Formats: sequence, structure tokens, C-alpha cells
Amino acid sequence: MNKNDFAITPPMGWNSYDYYDTTVTEDQVKANADFMAANLKKYGYEYVVVDIEWYSNDAATQRDRFQYIPFGDDEIDEYGRFIPSPTRFPSSKNGAGFKPLADYCHNLGLKFGIHIMRGIPRTAAERHLPIYGSKFTANQAANPSSICGWNPDMYGVWDDEAGQAYYNSIIKLYSEWGVDFIKCDDICDSWMYKPEDFSGWYETRMLHKAIMNSGREIVFSLSPGPAHIDKAFHYQENANMWRITDDFWDKWELLKNMFWRCEMWQEHVKAGNFPDCDMLPIGKVGAGFNSTRESNFTYEECKTMMTLWCIFRSPLMIGGELTMMSKDNLSLLTNEKLLQFLEDGWVPSQIMRDDNQAIWKTDNKATGKKAVAFFNLSDSERVIILHDNNGATVDNLFTAADNCEKTVKCYFTAFDIWSYDVGKHYTAVDIWSGEPVTLDSNTEICLKPHQVKAYVIEK
Repeated sequence: MNKNDFAITPPMGWNSYDYYDTTVTEDQVKANADFMAANLKKYGYEYVVVDIEWYSNDAATQRDRFQYIPFGDDEIDEYGRFIPSPTRFPSSKNGAGFKPLADYCHNLGLKFGIHIMRGIPRTAAERHLPIYGSKFTANQAANPSSICGWNPDMYGVWDDEAGQAYYNSIIKLYSEWGVDFIKCDDICDSWMYKPEDFSGWYETRMLHKAIMNSGREIVFSLSPGPAHIDKAFHYQENANMWRITDDFWDKWELLKNMFWRCEMWQEHVKAGNFPDCDMLPIGKVGAGFNSTRESNFTYEECKTMMTLWCIFRSPLMIGGELTMMSKDNLSLLTNEKLLQFLEDGWVPSQIMRDDNQAIWKTDNKATGKKAVAFFNLSDSERVIILHDNNGATVDNLFTAADNCEKTVKCYFTAFDIWSYDVGKHYTAVDIWSGEPVTLDSNTEICLKPHQVKAYVIEK
């Protein structure tokens, strides 16, 4: 098997975290799966992912004190592996695990995923539980000096035969359940340890090895970010997607900051390897955090977010509760002119970015299709003017005029971004309005604060 074949295009789906935090139940997962199958599957959304602490019977019962309860009432099997809470996931009783829920999703034509924490349960180590299929016990695999700074459930594992045996054992179990996607947390970055002391690097490799030896195609996602750019090739060798940010929420400053992160990671987007901008907080979010709300993003900001995620080719994991999704929000998620950029063959690149605006392009050499997006990152209206700079070439495309920072009108030379004849008129379609437009050296693009305008070029 080649792990890149598991995700030729960016994975698309729904994750329970943004709305439910640690509290999601089987019925709620099924309801979201049903909605996805009926309304989103035809657009490419397919993964239904149960996020953190699905093994906890008392999740969120002490929300005023803990997000994750230390030594809580967690379900674990005789081999030291977490199993679903039967009170929250009734079909998991009698050793069934997540297989019935995975089967439910598969029968809808969808795929099933789970969240895990890096390492081995502390309670398994303390009880010296045997590791399935090996001569080792959990305490031999556990590395007590490697912990998570924000979740008390786990120890890291040693980079040895015992540690590998434990990871082999959990991946074997997940394969038997029919898991198609694993989001592993506390493994992409750690604020507790210096990079050279963080065991997440070798534990990523160990989990990748266990997946490849399992015989099952499982997409492997790393969290949280920010991912380390100097570790880019490590991520590419071992995972399918990795978070380039800490938890992303519905705050404009986080969205604006994402442009910088995408600029940094744009050279590492390819089949089987996708820097991950995190979940999309569209629609209703926050219930599990005692903060139920409609996303704080405006409709224009949601369009900016969706355009960046798609043109950059980030995975698309919806964070909002699907069953409460409005028609307007659903339209944001199902814009086929935008979603086409996730198809294999599109190559994104940033043309320019400063504190006030950014311009991205993408093209697909196999199909000849091209697109461009103009983003207003400022709090003021701006006008981007495309003009011919006396035969400017591809080497100085979209170079800002000296006064760009000082005025609301910003001039960019040579709309000739794909080496077309300078001064030519281009027929295009506005990705969000669907209206045909003509782009040439006299075009003025007016952008409201935080707005995007994006175009597919049809010549």
C-alpha cells in the first residue's frame, strides 16, 4: 500500500468537535451522517468523524472545572485500549465497539473516522494490562515523561518494540471496527516540550507503520498545529494531513492569520499530503462548550474562508451541526465552481499578500482550467485595479504600486498571470455569483471589508 493513495484529494466531511466538544452521542452522529448522505455526499463530503473522548462516560459533567476530567469514568478493554462509552454509543455494547456505527455510515455510502490521543492510557499503564498480540504490558510501553499538556488521559510510548506493539494493537482494533480515518491529537505540535524532546515525531512514524501493516486504508490526520515547517517532509512521509494552526474558531483575526500560514505551506500541497487549515465553523457551533451560537463569521467572511480553504486545497471538515444548517450556509459548502479546486491536478500559489489584501491563483495543466481570487483583508473598502504596465512579464506580475498601503485603491500590474497576451480580454465567471464577467487591463475590482471575489477564467 502507498499511504498517498488513501487521500488523492483533500478529505471532506464532518467532525463533531466544534458543536459537541466531548459530548456527542450515537444518535447525534447518525443524524449528521443521514444529513450528509442526503445533502452533501454528491459534492464529495464523505467522512463522519467522532472527535475527542468518545470513551468517556462522564464527559462534560464537570464542564465548569474541566474540559477533560482527570482519571474520569472511561471505558477500556482488557488490553488497555479505549472503547466507546456504552451510555453514549449503545450499539458498542458487548464488545462490538464502533463497528455498528461504522457499518451504519458505510451503508449510507460514507466513511467513518475517530479521534485518538497520542500514546497509551495512563490507567492501562497503572494496571499493567497486557498489550494484545505481544509479550509486553502497558507499563512497559508507557513513557511517563511524555504527557499532553491539556489532556490528562495518556502517556506517550517509547520508541521500542513495546511501544510499537501497542500502536499495532489499537490500529488492529480500529481496522476491525471499519475505521477509515484517524485524527491523532497531541502529535503534530506541543507547547510543553522543546522540538528535540517531543516524542510525537517518532510516535507519528510508529502509528504510520501500524496503519501500513494493518492492510486497511486509513487516512491519517495529525493535530494540533501549528505544524513545524521544518518537519514538512516528516509529515509528508507519515501522514495524509496535518494541522497548520491551533484550534481554528470563528474569529476574523484567526482567519486573516491563515493567509500567512497558507503562504508558508503552499509548496507542500499534493496528492496524499494536505496541510490542514482545520475545521470550518459554519452554522451552529459551541453547544458542548456551553456557548451555543451561530458562527460569528459574517456571510462574506465565510465566503473568504471557503475560498481560501478550497483554492489552497485544504481538507474540508465541517464543524457546525449539520441538521441545523441553513440554506445559505449549505450553499457555502456546496459551491461546485469552488469545490472543483479540490480535484487532483490543481496547483495553487499565492501571487501576493500584505496586511490589507492577498491574491491567489490556481491552475490545472491537465484540463487547462485557471482561476484567481482577490481577498480584502482590511477593515476598509478597497479597489484592486488591474492594468497593463507597458508589457509587464510573468516575472513582475501583480507587483503593488508604492502607494498601495496608503490608499484604498491598489494597483497591480499585468493581469497576464498565466502568460497570456498583455492587454487581452478574458472571459470569466464569478465563482460566488455565477455571473459572467470580463477581465482586462482596465478592470476595477471593488471589495468590501473582509470580502473575496474569485473568478474561473474561461478565456
